Amino acid sequence: VQLVESGGGLVQAGGSLRLSCAASGSIFSINAMGWYRQAPGKQRELVASVTTGGSTTYADSVKGRFTVSRDNAKNTVYLQMNSLKPEDTAVYYCAAKDVTAYSGRNYYSGGDYWGQGTQVTVSS
Repeated sequence: VQLVESGGGLVQAGGSLRLSCAASGSIFSINAMGWYRQAPGKQRELVASVTTGGSTTYADSVKGRFTVSRDNAKNTVYLQMNSLKPEDTAVYYCAAKDVTAYSGRNYYSGGDYWGQGTQVTVSS
């Protein structure tokens, strides 16, 4: 299973960016997909996640500004980021949680996978 992210970059405060992450491989199902971020000197934190059924979770710091969505058929998750602030600057990582993969007739449940990260920089 591989996760490939796109959409990061440099934006001025108040601007918008949209991140995308596509999961590929022998995937049977993915329970939750989402985004984490890690700023220099800080721990990685959850930004937003969405389950197969559409239930979403957001960090308090991004509520009302960020929107997470998912295309289950494409195993793709998106993060629309509006009203960006300098404190949103971080490396953003895509995550796929509780993945069931398969190989031939064998199924493997419970794996978690991460993307390589994409830099988001918000200038003041």
